[in-house]
Amino acid sequence: MNELHLETSPYLLQHAKNPVHWKAWNTNALAQAQKENKLIIISIGYSACHWCHVMEHESFENDEVAQVMNAHFINIKIDREERPDIDAVYMKAVQVMTGQGGWPMNVVALPDGRPIWGGTYFRKNDWINALEKLQELYQHDLQTILDYTEKLHDGLQSLSIIPTHKATPFNFEILERLIEKWQKSFDWAFGGMARAPKFMMPNNYEFLLRYGHQTNNQSLLDFVDLTLSKMAHGGLFDTLDGGFSRYAVDMKWHVPHFEKMGYDNGQLLSLYANAYKLTRNPLYQEVIEKTLSFIEKEWLTKEGSFYSALDADSLNAENHLEEGAFYVWTKEELQAILSEDYDLFAIVFNINPFGHWEHGNYVLIQNQSLAIIAQQQNISLETLEQKKKSWEQKLYKEREKRSKPRLDDKCLTSWNAIILKGFTEAYKALNEKNI
Repeated sequence: MNELHLETSPYLLQHAKNPVHWKAWNTNALAQAQKENKLIIISIGYSACHWCHVMEHESFENDEVAQVMNAHFINIKIDREERPDIDAVYMKAVQVMTGQGGWPMNVVALPDGRPIWGGTYFRKNDWINALEKLQELYQHDLQTILDYTEKLHDGLQSLSIIPTHKATPFNFEILERLIEKWQKSFDWAFGGMARAPKFMMPNNYEFLLRYGHQTNNQSLLDFVDLTLSKMAHGGLFDTLDGGFSRYAVDMKWHVPHFEKMGYDNGQLLSLYANAYKLTRNPLYQEVIEKTLSFIEKEWLTKEGSFYSALDADSLNAENHLEEGAFYVWTKEELQAILSEDYDLFAIVFNINPFGHWEHGNYVLIQNQSLAIIAQQQNISLETLEQKKKSWEQKLYKEREKRSKPRLDDKCLTSWNAIILKGFTEAYKALNEKNI
């Protein structure tokens, strides 16, 4: 084992058996880099991150990669949820260098910690080639690296400087201009922004909901309603057990990276609660109640705090970790479980090309409300609602037999505060004392 076996973070412990000589971020590791005059590899991720697992399997578990990393570098692993302060510094550097960011995030830095190169996910051969070239440059052309590092450092410093000038009085014209520009990016087919991947960004819709209500802007309110409804009907929301995945990779909120994060679900509880206060939309109530139930069941500790996340990956039938294995269904599985109700279920949840993901797997998604489907199928709405509940209960019981996604059992104060705020907003919206 490497030094990470001494840590408590689930993410760091996942890497404890890697052949890479990982160290945690601490004074000893940083002092060793300066004493031995070695470049530092700083690799940042989190336990529920799918692409972090992919890069670990492809590179960090590989002896050839480990040999390169161990020979020339001090290798430091960081849990971005445990050390958001360090993550923020190197994320800004990666965004300046590459124009984008994300996790896993991998940075090479000078012995004093100043970044010289970085990015996100790298394939094995690309990773090896980059490290070998950087080490060669460090040995034979150090001045070029130092010149670049200084320019990067100056650029990062300039981003941090807040210009000193007198504050201008606030007026709504500023918001009106913002909204006018923002609306050009609205997706009026599926809600959210007209791009993929689609992140939920709850604060954005909290703002649009409040602004639309205060200014009587029905168009904005309609857009928020469209977005919240499409998110609730999409595969992003776990209709069987509640809770939202982190984001969708497509335009229609259908296929997520399946990790469920505490900070997302806490903020979304607040958002749907405030939207329910305004609309009394029963779909929002369903989302709130299911998400509350999910959080209490999966994340509430005996001490009354909340765990952090569920992984995107879980063990499949062949006992291999696979993204989404816990959540997806084949047509044959659904037919066996639902029998004579399968045809109607397939209409509601799109067991068809619209709902197909890959390799014969389906991620449940609605593209019409139950009211419209009931009318089209010439059955009462009440009957369809009861059938949907019954289907979800059957599938939930069957799904519980599968291997569950791994749990990140950190309890973060800030995320707990976000979740508790969500519970508070849910109580105020639903006025149920048992929340």
